[in-house]
Amino acid sequence: MRQYFSFPVPATASKPRATLTAQSSIIPAGGSVTLSCSVEGSAGWKFDWFRRDSVSSKAQLMRGNEANRDISVSQGGLYHCRGGRGDPVFYTEDSSDVTVTETFPSKPTVTLQPSWTQIYSGETVTVRCEIQGGEGAQWTYEWRAAKLNTPPTSNEYRITVTESDSGGYSCRGRRDYFFSEWSDIITLTVSYKPRPVLTVSPSWLSPGASVTLNCEVEHPSAGWSFYWYKAVPDLSEKSSSYELLPDGSGTAQDSYIIHGQTHTAGYVCRAGRGDPEYHTDHSQPEFVWSAGQFDSFCPFNKVFSNIDLIKICFIF
Repeated sequence: MRQYFSFPVPATASKPRATLTAQSSIIPAGGSVTLSCSVEGSAGWKFDWFRRDSVSSKAQLMRGNEANRDISVSQGGLYHCRGGRGDPVFYTEDSSDVTVTETFPSKPTVTLQPSWTQIYSGETVTVRCEIQGGEGAQWTYEWRAAKLNTPPTSNEYRITVTESDSGGYSCRGRRDYFFSEWSDIITLTVSYKPRPVLTVSPSWLSPGASVTLNCEVEHPSAGWSFYWYKAVPDLSEKSSSYELLPDGSGTAQDSYIIHGQTHTAGYVCRAGRGDPEYHTDHSQPEFVWSAGQFDSFCPFNKVFSNIDLIKICFIF
């Protein structure tokens, strides 16, 4: 007759999981952080350390069978660890991943193109983030901007500005486990669309004399070209049209000389700059008076409602 015996089998605990902690999730430029691996409730463990250096790469063993539970790392990556002990080696479950980001040593720079000190509502501005030494890398960019509902991830973007775009702009770049620092803030100041002021000299002249027109843009800044017009009244419409003066399109100088002036006339200017070209409003018309020519120009008072002109027309 067979006999059967039973023996008690000691209960076994579930396989433990290692725990990985980081002193900091960000490595400062030129610095390092400490990672610690632990297994709760028991001793005698040695540790293996793994790292992924890009989002698409596989984890690689970087250090194995380490008696010390702490290591110092100076490279960004996705880290995990495990514990092992005994012979043959019994391994814990891998720890959860910990992301450590390395700070790129070069701070980005924000630039504005065009780089004029004064920008006006309606102009187109390109905001660009440049990382010195990071050329060729596949950076994704983050922006802190005065007004961006959906900030772009590219290194530049174009905006047709309004006054609400005034403010500070800064950026930083990131790729895999690298971050740059935030750039210094560059300030964009946007003003209302300007209207230039036209002056004429002299405003009273003898027939045949020369007249100098000067066109001044409020808050002067670089890059302007100037356009010069003769004001032509349209009495039927009670308005006027502007006739471009000879060689008066896009001059680099803010002055224009009319030679041999023989009659009373009204003049207007405006300025433009950029690509595509942005134009100011037209200036108010200014008049050059030539002796003996007033009667024929009395209709200007109906168009421009110029009080001084009305008085002169009544006098003559």
